[in-house]
Amino acid sequence: MTLASAPDPAAIEKKVAGSSFYSAMRLMPKAERDAMFAIYAFCRAVDDIADDGEGTRAERAERLAQWRRDLDALYKGGSPVLSAFLAPHVRGYDLRQEDFLAVIDGMEMDVDRDIRAPDLATLDLYCERVASAVGRLSTKVFGMDDDPGFALAHHLGRALQLTNILRDLDEDASIGRLYLPRDYLEDAGIRTDDPAGAIASPSVDSTCRAVARLAHAHYQAAADVLARNPKGQLRAPRLMGAVYSAILSKMERQGWAPPRARAKIGKTELILIVLRHGLGR
Repeated sequence: MTLASAPDPAAIEKKVAGSSFYSAMRLMPKAERDAMFAIYAFCRAVDDIADDGEGTRAERAERLAQWRRDLDALYKGGSPVLSAFLAPHVRGYDLRQEDFLAVIDGMEMDVDRDIRAPDLATLDLYCERVASAVGRLSTKVFGMDDDPGFALAHHLGRALQLTNILRDLDEDASIGRLYLPRDYLEDAGIRTDDPAGAIASPSVDSTCRAVARLAHAHYQAAADVLARNPKGQLRAPRLMGAVYSAILSKMERQGWAPPRARAKIGKTELILIVLRHGLGR
């Protein structure tokens, strides 16, 4: 069986150079940026276990369990192997073990079985684990107090994850997954949970627009938190919200009826967004 392996945050930083995520992280002081790339490296490592299809489901579950045991060693003062790179950031920013474990819980949802047309409650739980838990780790690094920080993580995490789901319809279907909620699919007259069949229907456009409205509501709630000007370094979350909401708006203009083109933000538009939202704190 393939064992879990420790990621290299520096190598991952090089891989994402030029992305919207990288643009947001570059706005942060070096210490905070290093912490964010360490969190991102952890997320990439466990996400790859869930998505790479390497080994049986039981073997992938065991690789996630290795991460659980290693994190336990880290937080109990033992000798972690996989998560040793997180140690200085856990100490420096009081990162919570429960949030790292929640991310693994989300990855286990993908490993246990392919998610196909979940109900809205299950989809929200998935977003909570794979995105909002990451947001809580991030707001610790941003220096935010827990109440506004966790509220921001709740809403911005869900908004970003829903946007990714809408952008990755075809990629997810290619590995047997369909994250669009059953409730909205049925409202559009789509009764199948077969990923390829569901996204091939012209009616999937109305399903996706309903998900987009949900994402916009979370973007607005996140913006409301930021508008109250809480303590902390807020440029990165402001920029991430602006970039991904722009991607969502572009998808809405294109529509989701097949054939679909993957929505992207061009360099000029990204620079304008950075100038508009990346100034200040």
